[in-house]
Amino acid sequence: MKRTLILPKRIVTANKSDAILYNHAIEIHDSIIKAIRPVSESDVQQFDGEIVRSENLTVVPGFVQTHIHLCQTLFRGLADNLELLDWLQKRIFPCENAHSPSSLRASVQLGLYELMKGGTTTLLDMGTMRHQETVFDELISSGMRAVAGKCMIDENDLYPTFCSDTITELYSSYDLAKAFHNYDDGRIKYGFAPRFVLSCSEKLLIETKGLMKDFEGSILHTHSSENKSEIEEVRRRHNRENIDYFDSINLLDDHSVFAHCIHVNDKEIGLLREKQGRVSHCPSSNLKLASGIAPIHRYLKEGVHVSLGADGAPCNNTLSIFNEMRLAALLQKPFNGPLSTDAKTVFRMATIKGAEALHLQDSIGSIEVGKKADLSFIDLQSPLFPAHESDDTVYSSIVYSATAEHVTDVMINGKWVVRNSEHTSYDKNQILSNAKAELGSLIQRAQVQV
Repeated sequence: MKRTLILPKRIVTANKSDAILYNHAIEIHDSIIKAIRPVSESDVQQFDGEIVRSENLTVVPGFVQTHIHLCQTLFRGLADNLELLDWLQKRIFPCENAHSPSSLRASVQLGLYELMKGGTTTLLDMGTMRHQETVFDELISSGMRAVAGKCMIDENDLYPTFCSDTITELYSSYDLAKAFHNYDDGRIKYGFAPRFVLSCSEKLLIETKGLMKDFEGSILHTHSSENKSEIEEVRRRHNRENIDYFDSINLLDDHSVFAHCIHVNDKEIGLLREKQGRVSHCPSSNLKLASGIAPIHRYLKEGVHVSLGADGAPCNNTLSIFNEMRLAALLQKPFNGPLSTDAKTVFRMATIKGAEALHLQDSIGSIEVGKKADLSFIDLQSPLFPAHESDDTVYSSIVYSATAEHVTDVMINGKWVVRNSEHTSYDKNQILSNAKAELGSLIQRAQVQV
């Protein structure tokens, strides 16, 4: 049994009482937090295992991002200054369609390197239509905790080449779920991922929900209500608003995660609350694609569940959870006052609320005895942070002042994936060199102008 004793400056637990602990150690046995307790120096000297002295660091739960596109990381910077439907048609669908297994692997490695270095330990990923097993291979070898699934598309008026048929999409998704759901004692789970209403037939959507019955704990992951042109087309096709349409075909429940949810009406907000649908808020992406600002303050006020995601690199250009936390807090204040979406609330959206969205709250999302040792270490000791230290300023420092560069160490499942600011398995020079080579070939295959 591997035993680890961590001695931090403070522990921001994100537990039910939002306890922040000082002069406490975290004792880990293999992948599980076995104790959180005060320790004396004599206790430390007698400890039989790895001792991690992090007296200047703040330990927080590993961050949970509930909407990511790892397959798009390679396209960062190739799709600026476009709205959603043009962005998909002119850049993203052609590039995703051109992926080979090797270019997809390079993209996933870039994304995982950045996410882990920035303290994210769990993600919900919408894969791509082909070669999804490559994504799973990288998730498994990297040590990341993830819910992931093949992106499902059986209609595509925007880019018809990037499309499959309904039966193939259903069978291939089912086979992938059989192979990877609950892999490595549940570290990897399957998330069924129909892209969005405009790229999915009603048959595909309904039967995807049926597939989930064979995979307990699986998630339905899709996009909704992101762009006004998108919802106008949904309305034209189905004579309903987006969330209302999902509800009408029984896709709206507590195992459904909807990315964005910017343009919704009163009825839809009521449906999200009543059916406990999960909203993944992606503020950077929503701004960069000029999609709008989601009504997060109202969601929280009315009891709609909200978590955070960076979305894909081409609609954000960074996968940092710190950017998403800062924007999630700031964007609501001009409309709802300075007390709306305070730092503690947003921090919880990035930790325990993310875990709840994925139904993993019994295992991750907070630092508590019995949970998995998914931890991020942040150096809040610099002139960039408040000189006055209190529980309130700790949250303020994390949400408003910290960046991914302040993360020094990251542990997932009791194993170090980042140590002393260096990734333990990815060599940054190698993955960057490989990515550049793969991108050049992909752009030629995609025939896009860059």
